[in-house]
Amino acid sequence: MVVVFEGQLWSWDARRADSWVFVTLPEDESEEIRDVAGGVRRGFGSLRVRVTVGGTSWKTSIFPGSGGGAYVLPLKRPVRKAESLELGDVASVTVELLDV
Repeated sequence: MVVVFEGQLWSWDARRADSWVFVTLPEDESEEIRDVAGGVRRGFGSLRVRVTVGGTSWKTSIFPGSGGGAYVLPLKRPVRKAESLELGDVASVTVELLDV
């Protein structure tokens, strides 16, 4: 399953000092991911994915948002730097589920 979307970068308030930056997947696609993934889950309910933002691709995990909401994708500093992205910017993101 591949999800292509645009999302705004935001910082996790609880870990602001550590610069944890995320983008939230759309609600509808998050529900579809739950259906497709079924019982496949790793630590913290994460799912392995391959991600592309601009010209940068890498493997990571997505995590269910608080209260079982939409999945969130962490964007590491090297990715943000390579793609000239800052908090509040909107990124074009492609997420491909692995292991489902």
